[in-house]
Amino acid sequence: MSNKKIVIFTGLSLSFDEAKKILDADYRPPIKRGDIIKMVDDNNLPDIIGIIDGQFQNTPAVAHKEIIAAMNKGVTVVGGSSMGALRASELDDMGMIGVGYVYKQYRKGNIKSDDDVAVILDPETYEPLSEAYVNIEYKLNGAVKENIITEKEKEEFLKTTRSIYYPHRTYPRIFKECNLNEYKKNKLIRYINHSINIKTEDAKEVLRYIKKITDN
Repeated sequence: MSNKKIVIFTGLSLSFDEAKKILDADYRPPIKRGDIIKMVDDNNLPDIIGIIDGQFQNTPAVAHKEIIAAMNKGVTVVGGSSMGALRASELDDMGMIGVGYVYKQYRKGNIKSDDDVAVILDPETYEPLSEAYVNIEYKLNGAVKENIITEKEKEEFLKTTRSIYYPHRTYPRIFKECNLNEYKKNKLIRYINHSINIKTEDAKEVLRYIKKITDN
């Protein structure tokens, strides 16, 4: 077992209970600006920081400079899934480690803003109350491969999704506004309900990556 001190910011893409099954760490709520710089200023830095979820709606998002400050102190910073994927795509040239599908989508420029991973959450339980655009797109790509919808229908569905402000992006709302016929709607709903949440899978991958580097 590693004796390294590990701090992970999550709770939204992956619950603390599920995360603890993968990695023993200090789990904290979605990161906000000041969380890392406080550790730097207090000289209380861990060996590894994992950034999965972050806040930005009602509080400023974690700043690039505080992540850089931690890395300059020798901290390994790993990001993926959500805010972590975005920051990793922006700072990987400076040493931050990016993991997972969402990170790669940011790196390739296929998605570009925090709006692509943003959801609204219950402030007490951190339960997501809307769906992230990147997760919707991932599921729709799968639906096209399974011949449930066409590429054109996917693009129309995503256009409808984009037109809805992210806190209101729920499947009932999107399906209500999209132009799919009832037969295809029902098939797509069934497919979506049984397909993976890519942000959750990426969050698990972040933890598995950290576990691997700490076990070596």
